[in-house]
Amino acid sequence: MSTTATVAMSTDTERKPVTLHRLRRMLAEGEKIAMLTAYDASFARLADDAGLDCLLVGDSLGMVVQGRTSTVPVTLDEVAYHLRCVAAGNRHAWLLGDLPFGTYEAGPEQALRSSAVLLQAGAQMVKLEGGWAVETVRFLVARGIPVCAHLGLTPQSANALGGYRVQGRDAAAAQLLERSAREFAEAGAAMLVLELVPAALALRVQVQNPELVVIGIGAGADVAGQVLVLHDMLGVTQGKLPRFVRNFMAEGGSIGDGLRRYVQAVKQRSFPDTTLHTY
Repeated sequence: MSTTATVAMSTDTERKPVTLHRLRRMLAEGEKIAMLTAYDASFARLADDAGLDCLLVGDSLGMVVQGRTSTVPVTLDEVAYHLRCVAAGNRHAWLLGDLPFGTYEAGPEQALRSSAVLLQAGAQMVKLEGGWAVETVRFLVARGIPVCAHLGLTPQSANALGGYRVQGRDAAAAQLLERSAREFAEAGAAMLVLELVPAALALRVQVQNPELVVIGIGAGADVAGQVLVLHDMLGVTQGKLPRFVRNFMAEGGSIGDGLRRYVQAVKQRSFPDTTLHTY
């Protein structure tokens, strides 16, 4: 049995809750970070038992739980509800909550009120989308709220981006994304999700911001860690999956087995595959 698999099945007495300090140390030491979305207590417990480092209560719940066509209709109360459920099942993973569309765009004060709701529901970090939100990040961090920014394909603004397509392919777009990442790091963001961007661009962002925990989803293997939507990696999502997704249930076994395979693949750097899952 591999060392990674052994860690993933450690008992509660052997594992300690993941902290932001621990995530930064993992980045510094080159240990890959495994993150998944979660929406309820039962799956949160399974994911936690499998050794996930981070869980994200994402507004993706609008699509995979509620059956909507986008994340835009998801409300703050709905994210807070699912956060309370996940927090009840989680014991060790670092827990993030998405700020939904319309809950932070009006400015830092609105973002603070919305973040307070998510923190009170169990989140340890809030996530927001868009390079325009640098001052909001600075405002939140100054008030003791850990923040994860999100660049590249930002689902809340997918209509403005021309749909769900790879971002940062041309030089101007790549330079803008690099500048936004740098500004987020300078504003105090501790983590950055890069979604659907070329692997070479994601690598540059990580190298240019060595203390920023960059988590990729369709952004190649050369960043601090990976995140996928739970339903996608379990093969539950209907229809065609994005190229960057791997079905970890295809090999059979239990859901717990699939989750452990995901953690092991991320830790051992076999996922994402540079040919199959990257741009």
